[in-house]
Amino acid sequence: MTELHESAGTGPGDAHFAVFTDRADAAAVARSFARPGSRTLAHASGRPWLVGHWHDDDIVTASVRGASLAVVGCCPVDPDELRRRAARLRDLAELDALARSLPGSFHLVGALDGGIRVQGTASGLRLVFHAEIDGVRVAATRADALAAVLGSEPDLRELAVRLLWPAPYPLFETSMWRAVTAVPPQDAAVVAADGRTVRHTRWWRPPEPVRPLADAAPLIRTALEEAVGARTRQGGVVSCDLSGGLDSTSVCFLADRSPARVVASTWPGRDPADTDLAWAERAMGHLPDVEHVVWDADASPLVYEDLLGIDDLLDEPTIGVMDRSRVLHHLPGLAARGSRLHLTGIGGDHVAWCSEAYYHRLLRTRPLFALRQLRGFRALWQWPLGGTLRALADCRPYRKWLIDAAGDLRGPLPPSVATGLGWGMTPRLFGWVTPEAERMARRALLDAAATATPLHPDRGLHTDLEQIRSCTRVIRQWDRMAAHAGLPMASPFLDDRVIEACLRVRPGERVTPWRYKPVLSTAMRGIVPEECLRRSNKATASMDASNGLREHRADLLALWEDSRLAELGLVDGAELRRLARRPASPGLNDAILYSTIAAEVWLRGLARPRTRIPQP
Repeated sequence: MTELHESAGTGPGDAHFAVFTDRADAAAVARSFARPGSRTLAHASGRPWLVGHWHDDDIVTASVRGASLAVVGCCPVDPDELRRRAARLRDLAELDALARSLPGSFHLVGALDGGIRVQGTASGLRLVFHAEIDGVRVAATRADALAAVLGSEPDLRELAVRLLWPAPYPLFETSMWRAVTAVPPQDAAVVAADGRTVRHTRWWRPPEPVRPLADAAPLIRTALEEAVGARTRQGGVVSCDLSGGLDSTSVCFLADRSPARVVASTWPGRDPADTDLAWAERAMGHLPDVEHVVWDADASPLVYEDLLGIDDLLDEPTIGVMDRSRVLHHLPGLAARGSRLHLTGIGGDHVAWCSEAYYHRLLRTRPLFALRQLRGFRALWQWPLGGTLRALADCRPYRKWLIDAAGDLRGPLPPSVATGLGWGMTPRLFGWVTPEAERMARRALLDAAATATPLHPDRGLHTDLEQIRSCTRVIRQWDRMAAHAGLPMASPFLDDRVIEACLRVRPGERVTPWRYKPVLSTAMRGIVPEECLRRSNKATASMDASNGLREHRADLLALWEDSRLAELGLVDGAELRRLARRPASPGLNDAILYSTIAAEVWLRGLARPRTRIPQP
């Protein structure tokens, strides 16, 4: 018997599956992944290749003379072209080039001569895991699917790591189960024809940031047009966030140029100083064919709402649970207006802007330019001179940075300048985390430091890639939640081709104290009206967070009354209950509770009633 969460069903936009080699023993294991409503895609032999859930709109396949390809997700690949690619396939390594050429967001699966190759996206939005089950190596798009068949319990050390605020690379990219291996987003998993031997092979590397913005802007515009077009080319009705910010406004104007009819959705902030609605209305003045829905600000769920009622099937803890109600609340109303897909501007902050940490290197290669820029950043972010000089003088390699972080997990939160110009935010643990959890987290950091290399030698590009991947870990779960709620979401800025186009821009032009998101305002010129491109700030929703902490303290108190983390000895439940009674305690507005709440909610989700599925 396989036990599955009661929310294990799927709809459009929520494809998930396991992949098997063309062997009799693999076919026997595949039966353990059968679920109500699951589908099977077979090898030429008739044995299972893919077993899982997907909608017809989410998959394109081709099989020619023993070679098979499947593109699962959002990708406007032509079936005939995929068939031609399959006919020419002589080595699974040839799929690297195919993966790097296609727009959209998708898993690419190949089968040749009995072996298989599985990859997700370089962004980390679509992941791959694998595990050995009854002597057979199985790949899957969700770690919990493998763990359920194995009957594995979450690894205690992984839970301790997820209590770090934040968990740095590479610690946040591991699976929550010891027997389940996570494949790095830049790698593909290749399982040999013997069904047992597995290796990771790198298919993606970030582009070097050397292209002038004037040259890169047309390429960024084309990539974003294709990303939005991949979602809107079928027509129908799509909805778009329209906060009035550059990111969502760009997506909305691009969608308006498509065959689809657009419904724009605006949530005004509760803060009287919030200007989102005014900027959204300014954009609507140029969108006569778009329906505009403005929601009641006071009806918007607060941060921390409904934490006790979350029933989504998640394969790892996510801080996204804090905003789950806010993300999903308006989706039924948009679906009722005919929307088949909801487009967001999420990811624009991560690709159209970049880390100031690039200036650590630029100071050494272009000192006069860097000093002028840094003077502006100091004024913009209120960085003290002493702290700025110390951060710029810090030349520790990434491994040493991880080692030093392991030795200071209880220290005060680092100053923003150290985070902005360094390898990232130094991880911290707080007073409610037990010494045993601290010991495990420290050991994990030290173990990672022994072999870790940064995502790029330039700490700026490393930080950009880490922030993109941290973002997609959250959006990956929100996408599943949205599909489960009945209206799939998509975030075009997080497509690999869009990310690559933005990363190519020289950092001195991509992040500057003198202009807000110059990459996007330059790329969207001629598509988004000039008056809409002039916005130079964004709403923070800080009032929604602080009010949520206060108004939902009863739920937070209930969360810790029978804490699973406390039962495991990872947190002090009494200290967390004390904090819940005092939501104005210093530091809580800095989101330091998020990682702990994420782990607690996830553990509660694992303990929810499950549906027993009889096996054949």
